[in-house]
Amino acid sequence: MNATRVDEDFTSSVHVYEPHRAGLPRLGPYIRTLWHRRQFAAEMSRSNIRAANTNTFFGQIWLVINPLLLACVYYVLITILRSGDDADAAERFVHLCAGLFAFYYFSGALTTGASSVVAGGKLLLNMSFPRLLLPLSAVRTAFFRFIPTLIVYFPIHLGFGQPLSWEMLLAPVFLLLLTVFGAGMAMIFATLQVYFRDTSSFLPYFVRMWLYLSPVLWFPEDAPERFESLMIFNPLYSLLGGWTDLLVRGQIPDLSLWIGGAVWAVVAAVLGSLFFMSREREFVVRL
Repeated sequence: MNATRVDEDFTSSVHVYEPHRAGLPRLGPYIRTLWHRRQFAAEMSRSNIRAANTNTFFGQIWLVINPLLLACVYYVLITILRSGDDADAAERFVHLCAGLFAFYYFSGALTTGASSVVAGGKLLLNMSFPRLLLPLSAVRTAFFRFIPTLIVYFPIHLGFGQPLSWEMLLAPVFLLLLTVFGAGMAMIFATLQVYFRDTSSFLPYFVRMWLYLSPVLWFPEDAPERFESLMIFNPLYSLLGGWTDLLVRGQIPDLSLWIGGAVWAVVAAVLGSLFFMSREREFVVRL
């Protein structure tokens, strides 16, 4: 009798992983579980920060030095291409710093989020939790890596004689939109990398090309007229263009940048989360 009961208890605790058809879970219970497990994602993010030594003094210094050195290199390159024209040298360098800091935040969220599911394979096998926590945890990690660069930006802003204005208080709106967009893109690429492992090799080149096509090395109004109509298809044109207009220049961006940034952020977050959730039941079998 006792042996039979032990066998029943043992078989009831065995989990069999089988392929599932793609489909969305019940969104209400899923979102509630996601919210209740938010501390799990936060602790995972903190452990990743400690593992990368970015919670140490020198680790945080490197987070600032890396994009700052790149800003100097790009500034010299742009000056050479413009035949030494430095009429707006101070504003251009501050723009480079603000744009690169924000772009590195986005690219960090995208690249670490894209590898979050594959890197967490053992965790997926041994724990039951909403898999959406993995890319969201990566976005949280990228945000805390971004904070030191934001602190360093303001001495650069003031040191190069850029004025302070009340319009700068609106810059966090575009930072929030950039975060939402980055989370959506992280979900999309995290799902793709489960099915296509070469995504991790392709992504750095994709991110580098995206940098050159975005208003980081150039001002939004510098875009050639023949390409201006195509800029609406680049989400970072609106998000980073609005960010630098407010933070660097202290001017209200065009309405098109507000609308474009909001639309791209919402579309990426909705499509990314639905795509991820519809496939997450297959992840364990695919890994």
